[in-house]
Amino acid sequence: MKVLYYDCFSGISGDMNLGALVDVGVDPDYLKEELSKLNIDEEFELIIKPGMKNGISGTKVDVLVKGDPRRDGHGHSHDHGHKHEHGHTHDHGHTHDHGHTHDHGHTHEHSHTHDHGHTHEHSHTHDHGHTHDHDHSQGHEHGHTHDHGHHHHHDRNYKIIKEMINSSGLSHAVKELSINMFYEIAVAEAKVHGKSVDEVHFHEVGAVDSIVDIVGAAICLDALKVDKIMASTVQLGGGFVMCDHGKIPVPAPATTEILKGIPVKSGLVQFETTTPTGAAILKANVEKYTDSHALTIEKTGYGLGTKTFEVPNVLRVYIGELETEKDYEQSVKADQYLLETNIDDMSAELYNYVETKLFEKGALDVYKTPIIMKKGRPAVKLSVLIRDKDREEILDVVFNETTSGGVREYLVTKHMMKKKYRKVNTEYGEIQVKDFYHKDACIKSKAEYEDCAKAAKEHNVSIKKVYDAVWKVENRG
Repeated sequence: MKVLYYDCFSGISGDMNLGALVDVGVDPDYLKEELSKLNIDEEFELIIKPGMKNGISGTKVDVLVKGDPRRDGHGHSHDHGHKHEHGHTHDHGHTHDHGHTHDHGHTHEHSHTHDHGHTHEHSHTHDHGHTHDHDHSQGHEHGHTHDHGHHHHHDRNYKIIKEMINSSGLSHAVKELSINMFYEIAVAEAKVHGKSVDEVHFHEVGAVDSIVDIVGAAICLDALKVDKIMASTVQLGGGFVMCDHGKIPVPAPATTEILKGIPVKSGLVQFETTTPTGAAILKANVEKYTDSHALTIEKTGYGLGTKTFEVPNVLRVYIGELETEKDYEQSVKADQYLLETNIDDMSAELYNYVETKLFEKGALDVYKTPIIMKKGRPAVKLSVLIRDKDREEILDVVFNETTSGGVREYLVTKHMMKKKYRKVNTEYGEIQVKDFYHKDACIKSKAEYEDCAKAAKEHNVSIKKVYDAVWKVENRG
């Protein structure tokens, strides 16, 4: 079983996660190409470069938000903490220590670090009615504070982000992973503010760098094609940060909400080492948390933070084979819901549009069954398989886009075989094959339709020839 293991000994944030996954094998150009499908290239630039932290080499990723007004005299954006803030810290060889006061109604305490070869320390106080404590040397990773006073020029809430992702050219798998991670943050922020998910306006969630970090995480995780994701106990850090209501302890309230049920530890350093974005990545994707495992390591990757601690400020990930696991399940078991409605008065040509809308809103499956209703009327039973969290938006589609006046709901349990992905070299190029496992044995395999269709178009052959080419390779000898 191919496993991705997060070693969160120094916490996790969105940009460090991107650095670690690129370092362990995801092609940087592929990541950038897929992110361009969001159609927001004009809003950010993704900087990916090798680096070193406490003698450990790895990959540093920064999301440079274009047009960010918080820039220094060198044209570089300042980092205001974790994913909720925007900007980046750049090494120029000197450290500044200036005290600036601006009366705008709230107070910020910023400590900026720029390495230019000489030392200054910045302590900025802005009176905006809120108090913040920002460590600008950190990047989005650690020493994270909460930006409740700064409003980025793109304030997108959860609903807008979900629509943006669903309308993009990203694959269905990447869309689903992205929305699942955003949902974890949205629910946590709603709980903290005492409102529903739709009522909370997320400046933080809607920030461009958060969108890039989360969708980028989904792209990378999908590209790695692992069977299972595991993680260690999560380090939270320590100390205090300033927010609207004064000084609060690390971890931040949203981080605490997201990490409920997840093993954590704290106190390694007096900074925030796990951000809401990092916590959401783990919550939405990790199946098991353990500090001991029987993993045969094949690859190791390091995502670098910016700030220098007495311990390495890095996120380490492993990819390897899990040889034994006592609680290994032979199939994946999940509770889902089936919504059904009988329709006898709607034009058949509308069903394709309805089906597309349902998938955009998170439906796992949509199918139609011809039935005979009372008085011998021919009709269609529309069935939609969903997750609990997508119910309201799915119902909105059914009621707004069909003639249905009511829906039946059933709780169902779905059993899914374990899957493993691999590449097969054929005369038409590499084709991805999906293997299905039952009781530790691969009992069936299937070439991925998307790969076969793409190869058929590129080589101007029938898709059947591509499938046949895969079969020949699989049965060679």
